Amino acid sequence: MSVLGIDIGGSGIKGAIVDVETGKLLTPRERIPTPENAKPEDVAQVVKTMVEFFHYEGSIGAGFPAVIRNGIALTAANVHKSWIGLDANTLFSSATKCPVSVVNDADAAGIAEMRFGIGRDYPRGVVIFLTIGTGIGSAIFTDGHLVPNTEFGHLEMGGKDAEHRASDAARQEKEMSWKRWAKALNDYLNEIHSLFWPDLIVLGGGISRQAEKFLPFLDVPVKVLPAKLENQAGIIGAALHAAEQGR
Repeated sequence: MSVLGIDIGGSGIKGAIVDVETGKLLTPRERIPTPENAKPEDVAQVVKTMVEFFHYEGSIGAGFPAVIRNGIALTAANVHKSWIGLDANTLFSSATKCPVSVVNDADAAGIAEMRFGIGRDYPRGVVIFLTIGTGIGSAIFTDGHLVPNTEFGHLEMGGKDAEHRASDAARQEKEMSWKRWAKALNDYLNEIHSLFWPDLIVLGGGISRQAEKFLPFLDVPVKVLPAKLENQAGIIGAALHAAEQGR
């Protein structure tokens, strides 16, 4: 079964058609920059353009950077505040003329990583998956079951959200060396460990492709591994979510 998966991020909107039985991309990944301010109608137009690019008709899964409950966005950390309270399922379905199922973006990536990535080797215990990018997204699994809509990127560190100190965007904005940034990430991961005592922490997002530059500097009392699916996970997980929702 093939489903179009779309990963909506703070800087880019990425999509590909996915074989949800194998987790493989059936097409090259397409990326379109996220519109400035990321207002609902502008993002919906980009999603429509993505669907037209693939000449696609059928179910669509979309990962979105917000708490999502029954298709409704309840937060808006890295997108326009007008998303709060909006029925994202209906907005995207109307724009694309296809049934769209929206899920928290980090949850989507975590679902994919647990199904087709490193999580296959950890079916028991507590696994925390973190996407390190424009912000910090999170997903937590216990014995393979997702606890949806966690927002660990907003844990407070030194009076600020953790993502303002330990995200990849913070690293680039402050022009931090990998070693200096790893110290901020290390402090964050140790806080995560002290609160949840996971058996494994998986680091995903684009930063996972450069794991060798910062993993040696981490000192956390739990195994920390880079995600296997890298930044394809959000696309794959969004497609899986749509398939499981039957949309």
